[in-house]
Amino acid sequence: MEFVRRALAIGAINILALALSGRAFAAEESAIDSGDTAWLLTATAIVLMMTIPGLALFYGGMVRKKNVLSMLMQSFAITCVVSLVWMIAGYSLTFANGGAFYGSFDNVLLLGLTPDSVSGTIPEVLFVIFQMTFAIITLALITGATAERMKFGALLVFVVIWTLAVYVPVAHWVWGGGFLSDAGVLDFAGGTVVHINSGVAALVAALVLGRRIGFQKENMAPHNLTLGVVGAGLLWVGWFGFNAGSALAADGAASMAMIVTQIASACATLIWMLAEWLLTGKPSVLGIISGGMACFTAAYWLKRRLRYDDSLDVSAVHGIGGMVGAILTGVFATEAIGAAAGAIDGNGGQVLTQLYGVAVTIAYTGVVTFVILKAIDLTIGLRVTEESEREGLDIRAHGESVA
Repeated sequence: MEFVRRALAIGAINILALALSGRAFAAEESAIDSGDTAWLLTATAIVLMMTIPGLALFYGGMVRKKNVLSMLMQSFAITCVVSLVWMIAGYSLTFANGGAFYGSFDNVLLLGLTPDSVSGTIPEVLFVIFQMTFAIITLALITGATAERMKFGALLVFVVIWTLAVYVPVAHWVWGGGFLSDAGVLDFAGGTVVHINSGVAALVAALVLGRRIGFQKENMAPHNLTLGVVGAGLLWVGWFGFNAGSALAADGAASMAMIVTQIASACATLIWMLAEWLLTGKPSVLGIISGGMACFTAAYWLKRRLRYDDSLDVSAVHGIGGMVGAILTGVFATEAIGAAAGAIDGNGGQVLTQLYGVAVTIAYTGVVTFVILKAIDLTIGLRVTEESEREGLDIRAHGESVA
């Protein structure tokens, strides 16, 4: 308990010191950019909103009525637990100077961080919190694959271990100066660290847990599409902060140019796709590959053929979507916005580099996630009883139910 109290105290002191003191800006006037800091504060808030309430409402609306409170509680609990793990050790092991595979213990309990600490053009404590929101959403996404059948206690144990054993090393490899970063693998906004990571873990978890009772036999339609749409809307808003904030945190002074370029490129692409469809009667090949067809095929055709029960299609949407996005990054990356050149700039080798990063992440995340889940299953058990699953986790795990 003393260890936890110390972690909370140090984290609180650092955050309050930044919020209440102007010394950070005075001491590092030449390094800290007020515009970058203000924008990243905004991005941090809306990225956190992706999980609570965004993902919580989305997942809550997409499950059956007897499990809605369970899904809400999972997202909220993950936010709390991952925040503690990140402040105590996660940030240090990801971003403190270390080796090719892990960071170091230099910033454990946020030691060494002061109100004057700077990361690029922003206060470092703000960078800590922004990156924490990425870890939170990654873990929360996985619960969509295990919905309606995983023990709440087992989930919390999994969250702690998986954050340190999977999320932290992969984030270090790509963002923290690890071996994938050294190899030139690009990940602007979590395609590898968040989406492939969570998608692969979700698929493994769904396979280890097994299918829900009545899967493909009973009606498992969403109980409240209004909640689902509201949650999806919040996720969409948060995603803008997710991408734009990532660009800022990564590139500092050039971030706004990158953000504007991304927005303009996205708008131009959508207009071009629409025009091509109207003029030729055929939708854009790129749009089909990158957005619709790959994820749709995995979610509907592949899932039905292989009969695995990824309840809310995390592996299809985030895993497959993340893989396609990571590979296409190697095609469309351009030096014009501060990135390495991709295939369109004449560097076809970047596609192979991206494939390497995707393959390493899939292999590592898949194997380690399987080991973690099997270890938990052999000790405290992963899955609720048949009676609990039939009655619903709301009443069995939390003692409440939606009327």
